[in-house]
Amino acid sequence: MGRKAGLSDEKLRAVLGDDMTAFNDTEGLVIELADALTATPSDVSDDLYARLRNRFSQEQLMQLGAQIAFENYRARWNRLFNVESDNLYTPQTEQLQESRNLDKES
Repeated sequence: MGRKAGLSDEKLRAVLGDDMTAFNDTEGLVIELADALTATPSDVSDDLYARLRNRFSQEQLMQLGAQIAFENYRARWNRLFNVESDNLYTPQTEQLQESRNLDKES
């Protein structure tokens, strides 16, 4: 899904770590919001809210908040039923290598 939304492998891998240099300022701010809303209890500081309001309209923030809340809901629901990853993501470089290997075998 991330790749379909235009995320590069570099950004997809960066999400797993603490190095946010792959993301622009807006993307970093959205990730910061997602982290704040995902925390238990959720904690959107006045500073974070002010920075968000400087970048997004009230309607945009409502949409972002709703999407983040929905993804949190899905993640927690999946834990209840022990739903694990289907391992659908593989870096494109690995996919290209596998494709080349299959071509050689043919």
